Amino acid sequence: MTDPRDTGLVLDPRYDAAGLITAVLTDAAGALLMVAHMNAEAFAATRASGEAVFWSRSRGRLWKKGETSGHVMRVIEMRIDCDQDALWVIVEPAGPACHTGAASCFYRRIDGDGLAPI
Repeated sequence: MTDPRDTGLVLDPRYDAAGLITAVLTDAAGALLMVAHMNAEAFAATRASGEAVFWSRSRGRLWKKGETSGHVMRVIEMRIDCDQDALWVIVEPAGPACHTGAASCFYRRIDGDGLAPI
């Protein structure tokens, strides 16, 4: 391990070729809520505001979770993985995480060749 990102204490996120880092969000009890992406601006905005901000690939712009629904994600803690290319964001959600109204975006399981609700 020669890369200081792996063992050091300097925050140095490793963004992908598109300038994004994957963010996995759970609630404080550990329930998986959603997966999104942040660019450097979204990461900085999240840290500064204490509320989850992402880079929306579909919108092509910054997107604050809950900006239209009011279902913001208040950040309790952020962790970064060993090589600093993925984030774990522990949040207190102010409503459902999913745009469908489901508590989590992971509300279906793969069942054979189809899907089954959980």
